[in-house]
Amino acid sequence: MSGRLAAITAALCLTSATVALLPAPSSAAATGPGGETVAEGRHTAQISRTEYGIPHILARDFDGLGYGYGYAFAQDNVCELADQVVTLRGERSRFFGPDGESGEGSDLASDTYYGGQLRAGTVRQLLDQKAPLGPTAELRRMVEGYAAGYNRYLRDTGVGKLPDPRCKGKPWVRPVTALDLWSVVYDVNRATGTVALAPDIGEAKPPTAGAGGTVASGIPDGKDTTASKTSGATAAASVVPGGQGLAAADVASNGWALGRDATRTGNAMVLANPHLPWALGNFRFYQVQLTIPGTLDVSGAGLYGTPLVEIGHNRNLAWTHTASDAQHASFYALKLVPGDPTSYVVDGKAEQMRRRTVPVTVRDQNGKLSTVERTLYTSRFGPVLSSAWTTRTAYAVRDANADNLRSMNAWLAMGKAHNLAQLRTAQNTYQGIPWTYTLAADTSGGTYFTDSSAVPHLTDAQLARCARPDSEEGPAALDGSTLACAWGSDPDALVPGIYGPSHQPRLSRTDYVANSNNGPQYTNPEAPVTGLPGVYDIDPHLDQRAQLGLRMIAERSDGTDGLGAPGFTEATLRASMLGNRVLSAETGRDDVVDMCRAHPSLTTTDGTEVDVRQACTTLARWDTRADTGSRGAALWITFFNRLLDGGPPDIWRRVPYDPAQPLTTPRGIKGDEVRVQRALADAVQDFAARDLPVDTELGAVQKWAGIPLPGCDVGCFDVVEAGPDSGTGTPTVGAVGTSFLMAVELTPDGPRAHTLLTYGESSNPASPHYTDQTRLFSRKQWVAERFTQAEIAGDPALTVTTLHS
Repeated sequence: MSGRLAAITAALCLTSATVALLPAPSSAAATGPGGETVAEGRHTAQISRTEYGIPHILARDFDGLGYGYGYAFAQDNVCELADQVVTLRGERSRFFGPDGESGEGSDLASDTYYGGQLRAGTVRQLLDQKAPLGPTAELRRMVEGYAAGYNRYLRDTGVGKLPDPRCKGKPWVRPVTALDLWSVVYDVNRATGTVALAPDIGEAKPPTAGAGGTVASGIPDGKDTTASKTSGATAAASVVPGGQGLAAADVASNGWALGRDATRTGNAMVLANPHLPWALGNFRFYQVQLTIPGTLDVSGAGLYGTPLVEIGHNRNLAWTHTASDAQHASFYALKLVPGDPTSYVVDGKAEQMRRRTVPVTVRDQNGKLSTVERTLYTSRFGPVLSSAWTTRTAYAVRDANADNLRSMNAWLAMGKAHNLAQLRTAQNTYQGIPWTYTLAADTSGGTYFTDSSAVPHLTDAQLARCARPDSEEGPAALDGSTLACAWGSDPDALVPGIYGPSHQPRLSRTDYVANSNNGPQYTNPEAPVTGLPGVYDIDPHLDQRAQLGLRMIAERSDGTDGLGAPGFTEATLRASMLGNRVLSAETGRDDVVDMCRAHPSLTTTDGTEVDVRQACTTLARWDTRADTGSRGAALWITFFNRLLDGGPPDIWRRVPYDPAQPLTTPRGIKGDEVRVQRALADAVQDFAARDLPVDTELGAVQKWAGIPLPGCDVGCFDVVEAGPDSGTGTPTVGAVGTSFLMAVELTPDGPRAHTLLTYGESSNPASPHYTDQTRLFSRKQWVAERFTQAEIAGDPALTVTTLHS
């Protein structure tokens, strides 16, 4: 019997003295808005917390595993899940009023959208399906257990005694149901599609007389749209050129899987480096280990409110995800029937938009509740948007993940997999990965890359024939007046409308696969992935972060990066990750220094003459790194962002993009270009206006809760974007970037890993685990993972909680 199995067996046979120290069992149940219940049956789980509050959940079955996970998550983040549930139940206006944080009616629009989903029974209908379309029996039990564990914590602690002051005693903190949790999953799956447009969908209404060609609010220029508070997080999406769909704006990542030919030990390694908003909500990660002896033992991180590890490893396999460059949703332009803006024409025949009336309870400024009725409009191509709805045209969005609860099936099966072949089988069976690439390695020393996400089945011919460019009247979109522009299907696709596994990009290697949100083509430049449908590879150009990642691997392979002998070790993998190199500076800093030495006085955008000699000296002395103590990094970031805002980069690039040199072009900066000179002058003026020396350390102006942060967003591999306002002690929604870090080596004796959750396990400002790992990140330190029972038991800070119900 293993040590951990023995521990849980002992937990089932507690003495009466031990039982007295445990929370009392209960048979209470939670009730949701539809009357559904989560009964707390027999659950047993053990929560062992190691350094930095990282929970290791041990149970004998999936009911208990979910129970322990839900309880542990509630201990750290009870307010976040409670807030998500308010959103997903369409009740923000009831508790916070209709205007939301923006003061522009965002809560009312959000409630309309989510209330409509509940009335339509969308998630319930997906749950009614059997696996593989619906959740497996194991997952259903785990989610039921998770809800029961969360509710157990809430009941034992009491809402009025919650340790988090943000939701202590608040009426919106209530028990959750399994339906609530599946709604969280459903929301996460559609993050790069309809969720980003939820307020726009909730606000949709036919134009009034005289609207003609006038564009409504939201996305009139087809460039971008930003959702307000959805599921407790700020989501953003942008229109993809060519009228093909949406892509997440603040969802990015780096991921490497290194094979036996790339490492000094011959053991495979995986680097996980997702970049997500640090703002509170369901796009933050929670680190956890989940163990059922003999069935599952997986460690890593999952998004708030989801019941599994989504990036992580077990004994034999490790994987990570990066945001896919493929399309996962499409805009459709609807040709409206003259005189009837709620009817549209498809292949010459009129179709009426479907309407759904949604009652929303609203609290006014005096606390009085009333009910308003709103209407949602839906077409055959998906929900209709408020933006750009005129008497001639309306726009709808179709989401490839609109029928997807399968993601949890895939992640659970991946967590159980023993090798890459089983991981592939898991993804092919459930086809549920919503919007990410997968990079993985196993103990054989092999690596694997794929885009197994849900991608609309649109051929290149359709895209060429059907795309309508963005204009003053609306966003880029596909032609919704003919079914010839509708999504097709693959014979091996589990659901209609998407590409099946036979068309998905794949690459297996024994050296490496890597991705930094670039398309699949240069996953490994030695074996370009080509011949894909255009929806998979929107833009084959590599941005500077992707170029830097491939350069870092190449330089580690030949030992020219200053980190010692060629080949990766787990230590040099970590050092590479947090080396904080800035490729934009490596390839352009000297050009700027030459320019400012030749022109010690430059003119700003507003015509002011600025002395740039000190700035020039600062940049010349800078080591081109974005460490917290780097002097010159802050100035460079300000300058380069000004430069990017000043017009197309082709104008100021010294060496333009060359398709024959995709890994090294474009590069350099034209010092004689006026916008380059103006950008530096503006940056110096900006520092003076803030009363900052031009050689201010990066960590003095880039903070989170007062803690200096490394990294940057202008050619850094370690992406961090946070302004000085986030140093006030109250983190802002503006911070984004490196969130969960994992560097794991798969040795014959078991995994050896280091991790870092940059914002800590708890969202509670009063918790010791609120920013404890942020301080590590500031110092480039990692947490040595404790994976085995012996490693967990050996932690001097270990605390153990055993739960029964």
